[in-house]
Amino acid sequence: MEQTEPANTKAGFVALIGAPNAGKSTLLNALVGSKVSIVSRKVQTTRALVRGIAMEGDTQIVFVDTPGIFKPKRRLDRAMVTSAWGGAGDADVVALLLDVRKGVDDEAEAILNKLPELKQPKVLILNKIDLIERSKLLELAAKLNEKVPFAHTFMISALNGDGINTLRSQLAAMMPAGPWLYPEDQISDAPLRMLAAEITREKIYERLHEELPYQSTVETDQWQQRPDGSVRIEQTVFVERDSQRKIVLGKGGQTIKAIGQAARKEIAEIAEAPVHLFIFVKVRENWSDDPERYREMGLEFPKG
Repeated sequence: MEQTEPANTKAGFVALIGAPNAGKSTLLNALVGSKVSIVSRKVQTTRALVRGIAMEGDTQIVFVDTPGIFKPKRRLDRAMVTSAWGGAGDADVVALLLDVRKGVDDEAEAILNKLPELKQPKVLILNKIDLIERSKLLELAAKLNEKVPFAHTFMISALNGDGINTLRSQLAAMMPAGPWLYPEDQISDAPLRMLAAEITREKIYERLHEELPYQSTVETDQWQQRPDGSVRIEQTVFVERDSQRKIVLGKGGQTIKAIGQAARKEIAEIAEAPVHLFIFVKVRENWSDDPERYREMGLEFPKG
């Protein structure tokens, strides 16, 4: 059954960038209003990960992380940075999160040098403001705005919630008009749905990386909380040819069974509940050429 949306909906992507310890997870939890799970350890850097979805009135804000970009290194190799910034380059707004106690370290410097190349509106989020003197805070904000013309500067404490409502409403105001990207009833478990799909995809490649081309993906179709506290999950693995389907299934279904067992164990850990996992394998020719599929799966933004 189709859901009816309000007439004047807005929706868009915010790329959240910053060092791993800047407080992104805490900020997302505060913005989304629910627990947002950790990301999978192995994710291709070209795939932007949906980390959380926030609603502000009739506006849906999809927060994406660009994983694997800001690993602590003495200097970020320019070529690596260029290729890894793809996700941020396609978002509607780029938000830089900085831990004010650290100020501008080498890692932040590398990000700041790269930011002017992105054409989107950029916002600066200064986190942990309760841990620094106000004069130093204002000095840091002024210094950063001299370096990059930020559309807005927000001063927040993700941990105690200071400034979160203002940040969310201002980001909502910056989103383009358009239909929601996710059904409203999926929002609460969307990060877990995405993560569950990533985990199953990871298990497929751990087992079949030499036999299966990278043209396959996983979607979480159903995520049902059952009365006994367990979760029933249905997923579909999409491949492009029947020969690939046979590889994923394995003889007598043994391969998909082993993949399912490995994925179920890990998904149960992040869902913090017993999991009943059902995986279907389907052929969908040329799905990888369809930008709409990518957008729906939160894997990568459509170009143009």
